[in-house]
Amino acid sequence: MSMKPWMISVSLVAALIGTTGCATKKYVKEETGAVNTRVDEVQGQVEESQTRLNKHDQTLAAHEQKMGEISQTAQDALRRAQEAGKLAEGKFLYETVLTDEKVKFGFDTSDLSPEARAALDDFASRIKQENKNVYVEIQGHTDSVGSAKYNEELGLLRAEAVRRYLNQSQNFPLHRINVLSYGKTSPVADNKTRTGRAQNRRVVLVVLD
Repeated sequence: MSMKPWMISVSLVAALIGTTGCATKKYVKEETGAVNTRVDEVQGQVEESQTRLNKHDQTLAAHEQKMGEISQTAQDALRRAQEAGKLAEGKFLYETVLTDEKVKFGFDTSDLSPEARAALDDFASRIKQENKNVYVEIQGHTDSVGSAKYNEELGLLRAEAVRRYLNQSQNFPLHRINVLSYGKTSPVADNKTRTGRAQNRRVVLVVLD
């Protein structure tokens, strides 16, 4: 029995629709797979960025914690050295404090006692062992007895005495040293007590890299 022309047309249309439907499903499947791949890639990039951000936050927090652990005068020394372009890496290493209790600064004098010289020898030896090209700020501090001008000058004289010793006895280069005096403006103990005043009469060596 022969098919009528209209039946043949309907059959062809149906076959075409079936073929197109299969092609459409395949295209949708491929496109969906491609989209999923791109989503995975973007998600991976987001996670990688978040990881870098978290590491940056941790590094910043550690830096802030470390800065909070050092003295204000050491932080000031780091800032001054950075502004002057004296540092290679721009970071604080450590500080050494020579107090009147330990090194016996004489009353109204900047002369270094044998104890002070020994302490400076140990300080220089540590730097040489570490083999670092460091920068040192020497800070002179005093107690509150006397005028502000007097104590500022005395603090500077003691800091200068330390610089001369490090240069002349330990060959420490002068261009890697800075000296200044805080006078009586930055006490670390109560000036009303004898012990407190002895702690305030000090020279601080701030070591920076």
